[in-house]
Amino acid sequence: MAADRPWLRRFRVAAEGRPGGGIAIAIPFDPSLARGDRDQYHVHGTVGGQTVRGRLAKLDSGWSLQLGPAWCRAPGFAPGDEVEVALGPEGSQSTTLGADVAAAFASEPAAARFFDSLPTFYRNNFARWIESAKRPQTRAKRIAETVDLARRGRRER
Repeated sequence: MAADRPWLRRFRVAAEGRPGGGIAIAIPFDPSLARGDRDQYHVHGTVGGQTVRGRLAKLDSGWSLQLGPAWCRAPGFAPGDEVEVALGPEGSQSTTLGADVAAAFASEPAAARFFDSLPTFYRNNFARWIESAKRPQTRAKRIAETVDLARRGRRER
């Protein structure tokens, strides 16, 4: 496992057809056990050798990566075929932005859950904003503001 992708998982699974078209990939593990409890899990990786990014869906049968018809135009496999899958978290995580950010979020678990559930675009914007600070005081202030915004359920500054 790579340090920047702490729960990269590789597995083989049969691709399942979806009623409206597309393919569903059953996830043979519980992402909450690997990454903590969240509202959403945004992932990236490969399915059958094709690059993929998306959000895991919680279904009655467990977790699944739902791939729409547009993604399935030429994946090189069909429903029923067994495919090699490699998935990991996408984008910045509350625990990968630096020890100071991780410590700030550790004291506010609800804020960390909200932050880690945000779409990658929002997490990356916060990460760029924090990293662009030139002085330690500015960085600390931005970290505190990020945690506060996440605690209040806000996606943006």
